[in-house]
Amino acid sequence: MTAAAATIAAPVAEVGFNEPVLAQILIAVIVFAVMLQLVPMLLIAERKLLGRFQGRYGPNRVGPFGALQPLVDIVKLAAKEDFAPRTASKAVFVIAPVIALFTAIATTAIIPFGDTRSDGLFGADYGLYGIDVSIGILYAFAFGAIAFYGLMLGGWASGSKYSFLGAMRSAAQLISYELAAGLSLIGVVMMSGSLSLTAIVREQSDMWFVVPQFAGFLIFTIASFAETNRAPFDLVEADAELVAGYQTEYGGMRFASFMMAEYMNMITFSGIATAMFLGGWHGPGPGWLDPFWVLAKMIGFLILFIWVRATLPRLRYDQLMSFGWKVLVPLATLNLVVTAILVVAL
Repeated sequence: MTAAAATIAAPVAEVGFNEPVLAQILIAVIVFAVMLQLVPMLLIAERKLLGRFQGRYGPNRVGPFGALQPLVDIVKLAAKEDFAPRTASKAVFVIAPVIALFTAIATTAIIPFGDTRSDGLFGADYGLYGIDVSIGILYAFAFGAIAFYGLMLGGWASGSKYSFLGAMRSAAQLISYELAAGLSLIGVVMMSGSLSLTAIVREQSDMWFVVPQFAGFLIFTIASFAETNRAPFDLVEADAELVAGYQTEYGGMRFASFMMAEYMNMITFSGIATAMFLGGWHGPGPGWLDPFWVLAKMIGFLILFIWVRATLPRLRYDQLMSFGWKVLVPLATLNLVVTAILVVAL
């Protein structure tokens, strides 16, 4: 932050504001509009790419080249009857998808699309991000921990054994792989000397952290598949075993909220990987290309999500847990120790 930036002291962090209030609102609207528009684009891209990977057609009937298929899906879900089982805890059943969606959207606020600039566009410095907090990545993990309650409460409140088993799986899986994901990022934090994502990206002007922290990048990438319930770690909603897991009893827009939260989490993890390992907005060309570099790197990471889903079969649940605790966590800890030694020695 610049010397002219105002700060608000909070119990756990300082939140920096480089812009006037109107500029903050405008930038936040732009950033969130872009992020929300990525969801239907990701939906159509996934279905198209899965069709190509598996040698079949993707959506090709609704709109040009099937591009309006996500809109049709939303209309279909919105038109479905609002239903809840008789055995459900109604209030918790309703609020669970709201928790999942709210936390997924709130986490996107820390993803930086560009550095703070002072060209006088708004009469002051401004940054192309929703918010820049000094606790940075801890903010994302805090909301990720709250999102866990959305899945857990949704499965418990449904009054279904399938849903409850899916909720129990989500609890074990998310806790296990969140530990590995967190440990994999500490090496980057130690090298940059900051928790702020914008500060971490600035430290990568000469070399992206994916080079010295390649092991951490691989661990974070694998853990992100489990954190977002994506194949081959989608045991939380395994259709062959649990029908649909924690969301078995959900339909209509409540089901759509859970699905939107899952895809928003994919986008968030892609943004965090871009900022922490892939240099964020750094790339060749003038400064106005910064947000496009961020989007390009995020899209590449999202394509990896889809590619893995089309390639690898689902693991057994014991394999999932063993891999997390016996492989990823020890490797992440070893990477952390080696990084700490090198940082102190050099």
